Amino acid sequence: MLTSSNTSSRIRWGALPLRLMIGFGFAAHGYAKLSKGPEKFADILQTLHVPAPLLSAWTTMVVELVGGLMLMAGAFVAVVSIPLAIVMLTAILTVHWRYGFSSIKLMGVTESGAQFGPPGYELNLLYIAGLIALALGGPGPLSLDGFLAHRKKRDPP
Repeated sequence: MLTSSNTSSRIRWGALPLRLMIGFGFAAHGYAKLSKGPEKFADILQTLHVPAPLLSAWTTMVVELVGGLMLMAGAFVAVVSIPLAIVMLTAILTVHWRYGFSSIKLMGVTESGAQFGPPGYELNLLYIAGLIALALGGPGPLSLDGFLAHRKKRDPP
């Protein structure tokens, strides 16, 4: 039989895989941009007419990499979700919107494998939805935020 405390605990633990996967996704994308060189990403941003492309490239890389690591650690989840969501909204508006909703567009299959078209904004919306769920529901167990909250309750000033 499911009790309300049992359900509450299950819901709290549900945040952990969500936080880890979203955080890893952001960190991996930030690291990939950084490892290829900020100048290469800045060139892409310049082609998209993003203002201050080198500054925007560095800002995006740092937000994705550091923000992703902070999400995985469960550190300041509600706060770090804001710049991460802004990065996703910017990606939707500058790149993905013109390709429609679907992130997977099978164009055909050749002897070398499946051929896909450009991705739409579906995945960006999933990231944003996950960030909202984490910001509203909290980071769950095994998080730095949870550890700090527990410590604050235990050791009042």
